[in-house]
Amino acid sequence: MVVFNQKNIGFILIGVSLMLITMLVLIKNDIDKRDSFLCENVHKIPELKMEQCPAHTSNTSWILVFSFGLAFLILGSGIFLVVSQFKKEIQEFKKLDFSKLDKEEKQICELLSKSEGSMYQSDLIKETGHSKVKITRILDKLEARKIIDRKRRGMTNIIILR
Repeated sequence: MVVFNQKNIGFILIGVSLMLITMLVLIKNDIDKRDSFLCENVHKIPELKMEQCPAHTSNTSWILVFSFGLAFLILGSGIFLVVSQFKKEIQEFKKLDFSKLDKEEKQICELLSKSEGSMYQSDLIKETGHSKVKITRILDKLEARKIIDRKRRGMTNIIILR
């Protein structure tokens, strides 16, 4: 099931705009070929002036400029949604509230914060001086509260602050 959050909508807008830009480039190339053909044929007829060439009286160039502008506006909006969501996620990481945690849980979270949000479980054991069992129990509590994530890396876990 796809969740339509700000980031996913941004990626969808980026994809749609890139498809639009590609189609517009193909259409512009086709129109340029057509206009070139028309100008060459009008030039061959002495009674017609170049101002009478349908390529010079057409409004398609303005329509294409407007279409490209709209496609780039959609692309910019998509990029903005993705980047602003990414910044929001970073800010949420920095605003964690450790006041409801006990002493050992706070110690773990502060160590993770100081090390840019992640540490190996073995390094947490060394830094805190707690046993493997105690660290595992503390991490179990923090993971249940959705404060951290544990990911397996070889023979140890990497602990990531959410």
